[in-house]
This record gives sequence, C-alpha cells and structure tokens, in this order.
Amino acid sequence: MKHRIVVLGAGYAGAYAAGNLARRLSPLDTEITVVNAEPDFVQRMRLHQLAVGQEIKAPRLADVFAGTGIRLRLARVTAIDPERHVVTAADATGGGEIGYDTLVYALGSHVAHRGVPGVAEHAFDVAARPSALRLREHLDSLDKRGEAGSVLVVGDGLTGIETATEIAESRPGLSVALVARGELGARLSGAARGHLRRACDRLGVTVVEHTTIEAVEATRVLCADGTPLASDATVWAAGFEASPIAAAGGLEVTDNGQIVVDRTMRSVSHPNVYAIGDSVHAIGDNGRPLPMSCGSAGYTGRQAIDAIVGSLTGRKVAKTKLLYTYNAISLGRLDGILQTVDGQGQAKPKCVSGRKAALIKTGIIKGALWGTSHPTLGRPGRKRRLVAAADAARRGSGRATA
Repeated sequence: MKHRIVVLGAGYAGAYAAGNLARRLSPLDTEITVVNAEPDFVQRMRLHQLAVGQEIKAPRLADVFAGTGIRLRLARVTAIDPERHVVTAADATGGGEIGYDTLVYALGSHVAHRGVPGVAEHAFDVAARPSALRLREHLDSLDKRGEAGSVLVVGDGLTGIETATEIAESRPGLSVALVARGELGARLSGAARGHLRRACDRLGVTVVEHTTIEAVEATRVLCADGTPLASDATVWAAGFEASPIAAAGGLEVTDNGQIVVDRTMRSVSHPNVYAIGDSVHAIGDNGRPLPMSCGSAGYTGRQAIDAIVGSLTGRKVAKTKLLYTYNAISLGRLDGILQTVDGQGQAKPKCVSGRKAALIKTGIIKGALWGTSHPTLGRPGRKRRLVAAADAARRGSGRATA
C-alpha cells in the first residue's frame, strides 16, 4: 500500500511543499493529495491590489498540478483527527474523510479580531480572496456615490501600510487614514520611517498614531480614549492568527493557534504531522519565532520537505536555514521599502527605498508565482524510494538500489 501524504492548503507554502515532495519521492511508493477550498492559486501578497480593482493572475490549481501525479481535492477542511489519521473536508457533494499517513498542515492564517467588538460585523480585510473582493465591491460603491468617502485602515504592519497606500494611489477620490498603535513604522529604521511618512504625505494618507481602536461600527470606529473616527470602510489589518482547526483537533498550539514543532517542522504532540507557513510556530536560527510571511513559508517548507523525504527514505534529515532577513513593503505601484534586519530581527540602519525597492518587491512576487506554477521543475531522473519499499526491492533483486 502506498504511503499517503496529504497537504492541507495550496497557498505559497502548501503548493511548494506538494510539488517538491512529488519531485523527490517515487510515485511507486507515495500518493500525494492536496486539499484546497478554492480552485485557483491565490497570490496573497497581492490581495491589497485585488481589493482596489487591479487584475491579479490566479492560475488554476488543476493546471498547476497537471502531470505531477499530485491529486487535487477541492474541498474546505473542517476538522482533523490526528489520533485516527483522518481529515474531514466539505465540498459540493457533501465531503467526507480523507485518510493520511503523513500530514502537511499549511492552512495559513486569517485576520485576528483581537476581541474588538464590531470587527466581524463591520470591518473589511484583505487576508483572503473573498474578503478582498468584498472590499473591492464596497470601494466601487463609495466611488459611485459621487462624494468623497472615507477609508480607515487599522494596523500599521506590512499589510496595513500596503493596503492604505494602495487604496490612496488607486482610488484618489477616497480619503484614506492609517491608524497605528504606536509610532508609524516603529519596527523600521529611521531612514525607512522617514520614507514611509513622506510616501503617506505624497499620497494623502492621514496618519493617526498612538491610537488603539476599541470598537468598530458601521460608519465609525471608537478609540480607547472615546474619540470617534468616521469611516465609510474600515479595513482591519491589526494582526493575524492561525486557523483554529489544529487546536480543535488536539494538536499542541500557541495562543494564536500556530502548531508547536521541533526543528524539523514536525509537531511535538503528533509526529506524523508537519506544519509550515503561517500555521507553524517555528524558532528561527536567531532564537526568535519566525514571523508570518512568504519568506518564512519558503524556509519552513524546505525544512519540512527535507524532514519528510529523509524520514521516509531512511536518510539523514538535513537541517535547512531558518532565517528572517528583510521586509519588502509596497507603497503603491511605483514606490516601496526594502528593510533588512540583523541577526536579532532588528532593523538595520540603511534601507532601499523608492522605485528600486518597488522593483525588488515585484521581482519577489513574480518569482513566488513562477515557482508555484512550476511545482516539479528540475524533476530528478531517479526519485527516492521509501525505505520499506527499497528494502523489499533489494531482497527481491539481490542488489542495492538508490
């Protein structure tokens, strides 16, 4: 019987892991299934662009995995049972259970409401394709009113900054404000903060600093000091948390739902489960948790792939680097910031900004899309057999096999 590898989620981390496992493991011994709710690959790094009306490529996953041997199951994961080694998924026909021998958990993250009243009912976000399209439709309605509408973006992390500047550039008829809990861009270097502030001034983004939002209503938000801020569209970008499915299934997780793993991305509570991307609480080489980011998805994905291939084929598990080296921030289509960080994750004094930074960010996004669209590029001539199958082959042939 073939070893069943099930990958939950086909975002940057999941699609990358599935493709590389298919590239390195023999299909004679393994069966790889990807479970994803949407039929298309979603470029999450560009959802703020989708929200303002730009057309973003969304390759069909059936085309992406065509010819790879990977099975695609279009369904929404509703539960996992790591004791029984099954996943429950819902689809158009009702769904059912999917059994696995090795599970790769890459369900990503969603907006964290932080317990703030009204966020779920009244706020928009750009954490998923459906919610980005919902914001797009609402922005269209504000533009059609013929009077200046107001957009309030809560949170000055990378998502908040990119969303506020993108809306301001693409929808100049709207009034855009960005709410920061502390100083705008506090985690950036002085040079990067200065450039960010000049970009906001150039685009007409009003910056509201040292402000905490305690409630969201239909046409305004309430600050901690009781001050109301008018808003026709409140975009919530005040942090992210992992899907609750892992915790509900009994996996050991952190307070924000990320799966606790060892150095190889293997769950500390259930060793046949690996977690990657935003779903994993991974400690980087600097001793600090890796941030939720596309870069982290690549590093954690590579480590999990090496661990799975090594353990299944009886080879030494290689340890890949787990690094956090930079932040690439878009400020509209023609501006940006590339902020490098030191070994402790702190911003270095210098940064790259302006058009050059924007081009670098564009290159990163194009590279991530190209890599996802070619999941088994560089397929080896001889794939690895699983250790049990290799042993059986040696016994049958009387000679060693690779």
